Amino acid sequence: MAKKNGSIMYKCSNCGYSQPRWLGRCPECSEWNTLEEIIIDRNKITPAGQGSEQQLKIKPVSLASVEAADTSRYMTGIPELDRVLGCGATKRSAILLGGEPGIGKSTLLLQTVAGVAKTFGKDKGILYVSGEESAAQIKDRANRLNLDCSGLQLLCSSRLEDALDALDKLNPVFVIIDSIQTIYSAEAGLVPGTVNQLKYCANEFISWVKERDSVLIMTAHVTKEGTIAGPKSLEHMVDTVISFERNNDDIRFLHAQKNRFGSVDELGIFSMTEKGLIPVDDPTTLFITERKEKQPAGVCCTPVFEGTRVFLVEIQALTVPAKASVSRVYSEKIDSGRVARIAAVLEKRCGIVFSDQDIYVNVAGGVRLGESSIDAALAAALYSARTDLAIDNNTTLFGELSLAGEIRPVGKAKQRVKAAQNFGLNCVICNENEAGCTKVCDIKSLIKTTFSK
Repeated sequence: MAKKNGSIMYKCSNCGYSQPRWLGRCPECSEWNTLEEIIIDRNKITPAGQGSEQQLKIKPVSLASVEAADTSRYMTGIPELDRVLGCGATKRSAILLGGEPGIGKSTLLLQTVAGVAKTFGKDKGILYVSGEESAAQIKDRANRLNLDCSGLQLLCSSRLEDALDALDKLNPVFVIIDSIQTIYSAEAGLVPGTVNQLKYCANEFISWVKERDSVLIMTAHVTKEGTIAGPKSLEHMVDTVISFERNNDDIRFLHAQKNRFGSVDELGIFSMTEKGLIPVDDPTTLFITERKEKQPAGVCCTPVFEGTRVFLVEIQALTVPAKASVSRVYSEKIDSGRVARIAAVLEKRCGIVFSDQDIYVNVAGGVRLGESSIDAALAAALYSARTDLAIDNNTTLFGELSLAGEIRPVGKAKQRVKAAQNFGLNCVICNENEAGCTKVCDIKSLIKTTFSK
């Protein structure tokens, strides 16, 4: 019955008696059908040192007999974070927060635990495990941000065994690991940050939180490409993956790349100040440049949806003759493949040449755009940049552009039109029948309507 790293035993669930063979009746307490199969790992390293660990062998069960778990949520006290998580953090969930160094991950987490303590009271345990900063540094940040963190239990250690021991003693409702790359266990080696260490330590924390009504938040570093460092399997192990990004100013963006308990379309927006991260309550016009004079060529405004909110964004385009006769597309905030596709449709359907031009595309405010409704505005901005014809300040466009040159309708048109009109953009060009809209069905009519004013 021996296994590779362990053996099978049978343990009585009534008195704890164990033996290597199954019996219908326990010899110790005389109870019937109480012997359960367990796995004994004699190579397991426990916090006390080398020893053995007993685990109940899991067997399949009927789905009809399973009761639905309690998926109630904890509010963090930060509206923008709750929005991205899906109306709060779900019990027994593991969250991975990634962001570049110095962006404000630790500040966000400290404000989060302060909000949780305010919501639940100081009697609820909150454990903050810091492997990067000392207790004095965290205390100084709390004082600078004027946060009441008296209900916070702080553990400044990189050893996994110390963290698990503290978790078992405190049984906290919120657990913060800052960061998972600094945590190590002797069982997976002594060097933190390796693939084995990341997977092993993360799995131990996730296993702990899945058995209790707690929430686990782990921070992670990112690579130069902006992806979370470490194996991709770490992202598959958690329930929610949140990316923390910035633009060139003091604006921070928080959005979910994966969320098992909510939408991944919501966008949280913060302003970094000396008092910490301040949620931006009304970001509708945050990415629009208000101009009193006529706007330059290559600029077009469009309403986009991020989750449940409408944002007005400004798409900027520039075309210049290609260097060395090889044209390129430079675009960070909009996929360069989409830009090349829109330029190809304009060249084919409208007869304007882009193949000898370098194309530069930007989005004011630094927000990333991915939905198909921006196609019409992007096409207008590219046409404007190529012909040096400016779009009227009161004009906005939205709609999906097909390869055949058709302008297709998009969802939630009424909310987009209302947001544009509330900002004073009274000329809305799209393929919709909403009041106040100018309806166009193809790229030629869109270009003609937009630049005839």
